[in-house]
Amino acid sequence: MNKYSAITPEIYSLAEMIRKNCVIDQDLYQKYDVKRGLRDISGRGVLTGLTEICDVHSYTIINNEYVPCEGKLYYRGIDVEEIIDGFTKDGRYGFEEVTYLLLFGELPTEDQLNAFIKQLEFYRKLPPSFVRDIIMKAPSNDMMNTLARSVLTLYSYDEQADNISIENVLRQGLQLIALFPLLSVYGYKAYRHYRFGKSLVIHPPKPGLSTAENLLYMLRSNKQYTELEAKILDIALVLHAEHGGGNNSTFTTHVVTSSGTDTYSAIAASLGSLKGPRHGGANIKVMQMFDDLKEKVKDWTSEEEVSRYLVDLLNKRAFDKAGLIYGMGHAVYSVSDPRANVFKKYVKSLSEEKGMQEEFALYEMVERLAPEIIARERKIYKGVSANVDFYSGFVYHMLGLPKELYTPIFAVARISGWMAHRLEELNNPGKIIRPAYKCVSDRKPYVKLKDRTENNK
Repeated sequence: MNKYSAITPEIYSLAEMIRKNCVIDQDLYQKYDVKRGLRDISGRGVLTGLTEICDVHSYTIINNEYVPCEGKLYYRGIDVEEIIDGFTKDGRYGFEEVTYLLLFGELPTEDQLNAFIKQLEFYRKLPPSFVRDIIMKAPSNDMMNTLARSVLTLYSYDEQADNISIENVLRQGLQLIALFPLLSVYGYKAYRHYRFGKSLVIHPPKPGLSTAENLLYMLRSNKQYTELEAKILDIALVLHAEHGGGNNSTFTTHVVTSSGTDTYSAIAASLGSLKGPRHGGANIKVMQMFDDLKEKVKDWTSEEEVSRYLVDLLNKRAFDKAGLIYGMGHAVYSVSDPRANVFKKYVKSLSEEKGMQEEFALYEMVERLAPEIIARERKIYKGVSANVDFYSGFVYHMLGLPKELYTPIFAVARISGWMAHRLEELNNPGKIIRPAYKCVSDRKPYVKLKDRTENNK
């Protein structure tokens, strides 16, 4: 470890001061009615803004009370399940159509969709030498950091980087939507090459292919993929494209946009949010948890053995000892996550194509057992169900995608939602977003340095 990365004894000592001096009494949150995470005790979000882009529906009102119901997700008022049924029955890919809907507020005609796809293809080209000079230099162990750095560097190539007119921000957004697959895949290829000596093969995107197809085409050395693989990846992109203005990364987009900053800074901030294991990084945790489960549980068909492992997870005796069953539960959904329900139908088909039915059966068993075990072992205020991350990591695994790209692929999808929200924030200008924090520290006098030194002797 080099001197820049080493944690010195002095740092450890200073860190202890933070642990000692920066602790807030947890009872004060209830005393001052502070909604931690901007959510109440039932999990409902504190209203901080208005949007027309997406509705996450998880409660119904009966006799003036909020009652959990089956989850629903609407893009611009249209049920996402209907959207997916529509384009899959037509044998089409849907991510580009959904991106159009999110950005412009209406579904495109065939001519409008074809023109939009051509526009994305036009922008799907990085500046000259960008791969060599930016992506290939100082590759990071984490592709989200590589992606954020690339986005921030694109600022230097944009002669209108700080122009926040709707027209210019839309142009920037379309370019980023088009470039995210390239930045993600090329960043991963550079990482493999320089860290592990793997061959460096860079495939340019192919005109006429969808975003999902191009991801597989650019990533695989032989450029080959099956129709089912591409279509399931496309559905994954659609399901991850948007999830309302209140999710952590999209709220970040709104907060940073409200300051009047440039597009590249706003999106880099959103990427930083999405990287976190409580948000976009959750699907990696699900996969790592299942890897540990498959190693520790000898009989994958035994409900008793699997249940014992899940109890150990909750009691911090298994996996990362965090006390969590990753992929179970959601900040908004209680009864069901509609994205997980939709995804599950296609996951089964892919598991059959890949000969991984045993793994799929194990996922189904954990999905069924976990809510009962969580309810028994923990005091909870709302129901628990599988979220979209529960199955997405398994899908990416079956597609042969490296774990390093799981969260960047989430970003490839969510950039559409982020840009829709950035444009909405700019088109409906208001005040800078600045929620209140109540200071609960005691008043104390300033003590001179000399006296402090004498007192510590």
